Amino acid sequence: MGEEKAEERGEELEAEAEAEVVSKGDFILIEMTGRVEETGEVFETTDEETAKSGGIYDENEVYGPRLVVVGEGWVLRGLDKRLEGLKVGEEAEIEIPPEEAFGERDPRNIRMVPYRVLRSKGITPRIGERIEVDGRTAVVRSVGAGRVQLDFNHPLAGRKILYKVRVVKRLEGEGEKVRALIERRFPGVDPERFSLKLLKRRVRITMPDEVFFAENLQLAKRAVALDIQRFLPHMETVEFVEFVKRR
Repeated sequence: MGEEKAEERGEELEAEAEAEVVSKGDFILIEMTGRVEETGEVFETTDEETAKSGGIYDENEVYGPRLVVVGEGWVLRGLDKRLEGLKVGEEAEIEIPPEEAFGERDPRNIRMVPYRVLRSKGITPRIGERIEVDGRTAVVRSVGAGRVQLDFNHPLAGRKILYKVRVVKRLEGEGEKVRALIERRFPGVDPERFSLKLLKRRVRITMPDEVFFAENLQLAKRAVALDIQRFLPHMETVEFVEFVKRR
């Protein structure tokens, strides 16, 4: 009898361990910091203090664990595929080669442009600056003899990337997933301020009054609806309820 209980307990522990492993399609919250291997330069982080110390702090950015649906390309391709197999609560160092990060450097993306052409567009090129030319971003590599060398490769092309990642949580219930999708489209607004009612084939979302005048409100609502219908396909209808209380 004791052997049977031990065997059952072993199977339970094995099932629990498997349940904690991240799989494709999982909703997870991750903390992450991406660096260039060669220089140690931080180019992306979910941690506010790391952003400040790395010189990439943006006051408009909302820092904290980021929602990722594994396999959906919401993070760098090489990172996305390596999230599978991590365990919830585990911190991992992940190396990503250039071809799975920002691509290899392509000499065809380096061009010489007449200085006068850039000046006619209101651009004064300075070495090392990033500029917009015909809808594309380029780094100015050299200026001289009436010509400017522009590099249209991504600034991190050809670099190996190192990520430190921790899977903070895996979201399980429909309510958790819907709130996470809302927070993704309404960053900076507490998702608990949105009242949810989950029916069999319908989601009803009551909007808090602080988002009524948000920029691109209708686009954000449509994005939330499309996200819900994509990841919870049995939800055929997404309703948004807005009301104003007398003050």
